[in-house]
Amino acid sequence: MRTAFLILLLVNVGFFAWWRYGSPPDAAADPAPLARQIDPEKLKVVAPKDLPPPTPVKPVAAIRAEPPPPPPVALKCLEWGSFTLTDAPRAEKTLEPLSLGPRLSQRRTEETAGWWVFIPAQKVANPRQAALRKASELRSLGIEDYFIVQEEGQHRWALSLGVFRTEEAARARLGTLRAQGVRTATVGARETVVPKVWLQVKSVDPALEAKLKELTVQVESTELRNCP
Repeated sequence: MRTAFLILLLVNVGFFAWWRYGSPPDAAADPAPLARQIDPEKLKVVAPKDLPPPTPVKPVAAIRAEPPPPPPVALKCLEWGSFTLTDAPRAEKTLEPLSLGPRLSQRRTEETAGWWVFIPAQKVANPRQAALRKASELRSLGIEDYFIVQEEGQHRWALSLGVFRTEEAARARLGTLRAQGVRTATVGARETVVPKVWLQVKSVDPALEAKLKELTVQVESTELRNCP
């Protein structure tokens, strides 16, 4: 029994000596890590507070950003005129196909007219009756824009067919009347203050402006311009 114990003790001592000094190093343990590093003297321990801030990573959406939207279309205010109080409602009907709604409004002004188109008063015994007959003839030709001058003066019982700022505009109106069958009208100088109407259209984009130009060019002696 004593002999067996001594043999077992010697085996244990021998195994310990072999494991401690003779066995190959464990792959998971590195007894000398610094000796196998590349340029270990260049290693430097940096404290967390000295680390540089991380570089932000742009999201994919930012890299593939959509192109910037086009600049907004500039809107403007345009006005069409000018019209007499009688002509303004007919001009508004011309704009009805555009369905302008609240964008359409009126601006009232007073203009000094230097020229007019008129049928002179007839030198007869009853010029008033003669003026009424002329008015009936005008209506039969489809002409409604006129009035009989009743104020005292040399033009009493004449029929006015329009007042204009320029002679050119007055003669254009006379040409239209001649084409409609009016033969006795003429153009003359007459400075007077006349109430006028401008039709204003707000929030006009390029497409609407083109449509306005297409409609308003059909009415002679008018202009389409920017609102004052």
